[in-house]
Amino acid sequence: MYAPCETPSDLAIVLAHGFTGSVERPGFRRIAERLARTNAIVALSFRGHGNSCGRSTVGPQEVLDLDAGVRLAKELGFPRVAVVGFSMGAAVSLLYASHNRVEAIVSVSSPSRWYVRQTPAMRRLHWLIEAPHGRLLAPILGVRLGRPWAQLPVSPIEVVNRIAPTPLLIVHGDRDHYFPAEHGTALYRAAGAGTRLWLEPGMGHAESGVTPGLVDRIATWLNQMCRDTSDQETSTQVVA
Repeated sequence: MYAPCETPSDLAIVLAHGFTGSVERPGFRRIAERLARTNAIVALSFRGHGNSCGRSTVGPQEVLDLDAGVRLAKELGFPRVAVVGFSMGAAVSLLYASHNRVEAIVSVSSPSRWYVRQTPAMRRLHWLIEAPHGRLLAPILGVRLGRPWAQLPVSPIEVVNRIAPTPLLIVHGDRDHYFPAEHGTALYRAAGAGTRLWLEPGMGHAESGVTPGLVDRIATWLNQMCRDTSDQETSTQVVA
């Protein structure tokens, strides 16, 4: 999904949804349409989700899908690309940014590590992913699963310190019923310099917990970060 900006901007935002999400989901489209008021949007459905082919790996291989979205934004002519990810998409964004350069990253409701079972919602999710009967039900929820992990992939908290100096904003709700706020705090503490943490009072999880006002604040932060980066680059060129 590509949505051009309503006003001129050289920054494109790539959106990465959560597990069982897709560009067809109303909540995800609502966020994309709101962000398109200030920036061009490239929104993707991860493998095995929505109308995308393939099967979900629940994180590790989805990094390649996100890379395709970033490359598409650049092919469309945008010199600056930022990434906003939600839940699984947030974790994928952190993994991607630990090895790839973008203008800025916004992680919304990311887990800090895999195999989280501390909440009822995550215990149900693990049953869906791991139990034979759960895997049969997964397509009803809009996701086609691949093989279970042969080995534990690297967790976001293990690589988040590699993202600096790329600006990173971690957003987490204090009423997240999947990943408690301690996940956002742990990622913030593990990250490098330049990281911001917004602990949002009353916010739930990922796309369903994001308000229009929060979307606008994220857009403002992204554009400010990219303006600051542009000013620094110009200053460096003048000094040189």
